[in-house]
Amino acid sequence: MMPIVSIVGKSGSGKTTLLEKVVAELTKRGYRVGTIKHDVHGFEIDYEGKDSWRHKKAGAKTVVLSSPDKIAVIKDVDEEWNPFMLGFSFVDDADIIITEGYKKADYPKIEVIRKAKSTKPICRKDKNLIAVASDIRFKCKDVPCVDINDAKGIADLIEERFLQKEACREKSCLMVNGKKISLKPFIDKLLAEAIKGMIKSLKGCRNHGDIEIRIKA
Repeated sequence: MMPIVSIVGKSGSGKTTLLEKVVAELTKRGYRVGTIKHDVHGFEIDYEGKDSWRHKKAGAKTVVLSSPDKIAVIKDVDEEWNPFMLGFSFVDDADIIITEGYKKADYPKIEVIRKAKSTKPICRKDKNLIAVASDIRFKCKDVPCVDINDAKGIADLIEERFLQKEACREKSCLMVNGKKISLKPFIDKLLAEAIKGMIKSLKGCRNHGDIEIRIKA
């Protein structure tokens, strides 16, 4: 699976501004970037009276909106999906996913700290913290502290750590009940090669790209 990096921080710290600058910088370098916005308060994209709202009101569990240049999915879930599950299900054409939020999730994260909002880090003891972006000079013992406006420097860090090791990524991904199951390199390669071998024997599948298999219980 593609790497996931979270940009976190207190409300109003500048997470969205930093994310859009970093996405623009990575895109300029030729990378395909997917983003996920975490909203703990919930959100609505289908409003009363809209056709999609009427579909959901009628009882549809999943509604897909499609046009020539974009699609959107409105889907009921029993519990919140983590970024890995969202990426696995919906972001299949990117080199990396950058999330806004998920400060408690177990993913590499960059904390944004703006002195106008707070001077106290919220992720200082988080083992997944890889950098701090701030307009304050922090003495960070284990991670770099980058100027909050230095999107290029943050993009450099992300590129070096997560985008120049594509050859070392897992070739296969096993998910059970929405959770990723770690595979040892031997099993990873064995599973990928076995499935590709079977797929090639099927009519119309000789020249395949990525393969996705889902088995319902």
